[in-house]
Amino acid sequence: MAQSTTAELLEALASEIGENVFMDIAKWHLYLENARLHTVLAEQLYPLLTSNTLQEDRVMQVLNGISVKLGGGKRELPLADLIPLQGQATLMEILRRFLREL
Repeated sequence: MAQSTTAELLEALASEIGENVFMDIAKWHLYLENARLHTVLAEQLYPLLTSNTLQEDRVMQVLNGISVKLGGGKRELPLADLIPLQGQATLMEILRRFLREL
């Protein structure tokens, strides 16, 4: 991965997140790719990887900073509130793997 361009790395990161991390809504699993949130999330997390500042609290700040509109925009919740703990752990595993491969 070291010789890949930033765009390729972002695309790969977004794909990995989109296919493996989901929101749990009324016991339904809505994967971030289907919700079209995977690219936005990857773009915001990528600087943590390139600056070597990958810490769980920083990742949670990013998740809390992304608002997800529900009910046609009547309510908004932070993405962190919609991803279960296992999904957050999966996200951290993905990020650690990408960091090792950079």
